[in-house]
Amino acid sequence: MSTSVLFDAPGPRGRIRNHTLTVVSVIAVAAVLYGIYRGFDAKGQFEGKIWQPFLQWETWDFYIIPGLIGTLRAAAVAAVLALAFGAIFGLARLSDHKWIRVPAGVVVEVFRAIPLLLLIFFIFYLAPMIAGGGDYAFMAVVLGLMLYNGSVLAEVVRAGVHAVPKGQSEAAYAVGMRKNQVMRLVLLPQGVTAMMPAIVSQLVVLLKDTALGYIIAYVDLLNTGFKILPARFFGSLIPAAIVIGVIYLALNMALSYLATWLEKRSRRSRKTAARPVAAPGSAEVGVGAGQGTEGGGLAPDKPLE
Repeated sequence: MSTSVLFDAPGPRGRIRNHTLTVVSVIAVAAVLYGIYRGFDAKGQFEGKIWQPFLQWETWDFYIIPGLIGTLRAAAVAAVLALAFGAIFGLARLSDHKWIRVPAGVVVEVFRAIPLLLLIFFIFYLAPMIAGGGDYAFMAVVLGLMLYNGSVLAEVVRAGVHAVPKGQSEAAYAVGMRKNQVMRLVLLPQGVTAMMPAIVSQLVVLLKDTALGYIIAYVDLLNTGFKILPARFFGSLIPAAIVIGVIYLALNMALSYLATWLEKRSRRSRKTAARPVAAPGSAEVGVGAGQGTEGGGLAPDKPLE
């Protein structure tokens, strides 16, 4: 039986204790789920008449599908813009020029610190003064998601480049490459593979955060499925919440599966010495950002040399 420096293999009593705790935990979770079921059943939430609207095509055609399209449209546009924003400002934070590095850092830190809901509110109420016309709700949701998630992705890009061992860039400079060649041909190709888990994690957050458009009446899945639909079919609020939750779960699982497939494919096609990068704020990035190592840990917050 294999062991590690952080975990000793349990003995007979330890295994019995672990199995007992597992059984107790399963029973506790089952009891909670049963209690939830009994509570819903006592309120009549499983009666066929309140679930009937979700068996009709008109409900999906007029409410759920248009809302789903609105959610996917905002998420797709915001994801592309956030990735571009993150790449630009992440690389800007790696610049040797202080007049580029410092303003980029200020922008990233400011938009990471402002709550996303406030960003959406500010943009929604300022948009009529700036833009001549258009869908202000869509503009506010997309720009808010771009600024917030793009700032997080900028840190992911910076950490991903720093995750590549220093010897990689030193070897590239030794064969006569210039700095832009080192970044474009050596650091970024390896860094992207290390960034992939954190990028996908942030895109999942972005997809879920489109639901904040609900507060400014943006036509998304939460608005049409959880606000408008229950007002049309009285008593269907809980069924609507369950259906909408299942749809969000399916979307996020599909995105995670796609990301896992892309990561495996990129690792098969490209060898990298960089360690995977965690999303900003987690323990891995917090440690790595201040403790760069030759073995691929995240480097300190300073420009490339």
